[in-house]
Amino acid sequence: YLAKLSSVGSISEEETCEKLKGLIQRQVQMCKRNLEVMDSVRRGAQLAIEECQYQFRNRRWNCSTLDTLPVFGKVVTQGTREAAFVYAISSAGVAFAVTRACSSGELDKCGCDRTVQGGSPQGFQWSGCSDNIAYGVAFSQSFVDIRERSKGTSSNRALMNLHNNEAGRKAILNNMRVECKCHGVSGSCEFKTCWKAMPPFRKVGNILKEKFDGATEVEQSEIGSTKVLVPKNSQFKPHTDEDLVYLDSSPDFCDHDLKNGVLGTSGRQCNKTSKAIDGCELMCCGRGFHTDEVEVVERCSCKFHWCCSVKCKPCHRVVEIHTCR
Repeated sequence: YLAKLSSVGSISEEETCEKLKGLIQRQVQMCKRNLEVMDSVRRGAQLAIEECQYQFRNRRWNCSTLDTLPVFGKVVTQGTREAAFVYAISSAGVAFAVTRACSSGELDKCGCDRTVQGGSPQGFQWSGCSDNIAYGVAFSQSFVDIRERSKGTSSNRALMNLHNNEAGRKAILNNMRVECKCHGVSGSCEFKTCWKAMPPFRKVGNILKEKFDGATEVEQSEIGSTKVLVPKNSQFKPHTDEDLVYLDSSPDFCDHDLKNGVLGTSGRQCNKTSKAIDGCELMCCGRGFHTDEVEVVERCSCKFHWCCSVKCKPCHRVVEIHTCR
């Protein structure tokens, strides 16, 4: 819901937190104590939705949102692998956006990671502004996970959500990279300073999409007095902290079912030549498709004119567009 707000920069008073839909009471209290961080939480939520829609643009379920709560409809209230991805990417989005705000100096409560200092075994000097991923992850754990922890962590669904929230954050944590700058005469790289940076969020999305495709179906088991999730099929290897887990099989997402937040694939564009899920046969669930010819205008015959412009001609081309019945 926060992602759908045009801006929460106006959250400068504690009373505003009470009006934010979709938050439980303990999240409202966190909002009041961390007013300056809430705009980063909103940006993280927007980032998560945009990345989800990019990753699933060619799937029957394309991560579409509704103007209701929850914004993904009932797709996320069921323990499916789609819900697993939504929780993971949302948790990662909050951690990513809060970390980015720390590094850019937007927040008084945090800054660069000052623990990354001194020389390295590789012979470079740690310097510059390393991303404070520890603060971003800690805030995401507190703000995002509190919803599940408040229900008690004995239910299957709470365990599933908490696991996938952490897997989302691990996709950033385990893929931090080293960025460096060379110093020396004529850029000779005589010595260099380096810092730790988060991966691009697109890479985080790619990693979690791979985890979605290989997600593990789980069920609850008890080890002593502790409730844990284990693979439903004992033949499968146990999942790691980085893997996504789910409890329920997914619907086929073929037919319009607004009650369950499924928009169906009627009217969706498909690829006539593809045999994959974006192909018309699978995307349209065997219902067939319409073919329309559309004229598109593209820039062509571009020439560089000294100095300094590029001039192109408009070229008209007719293309076929295929949409599901």
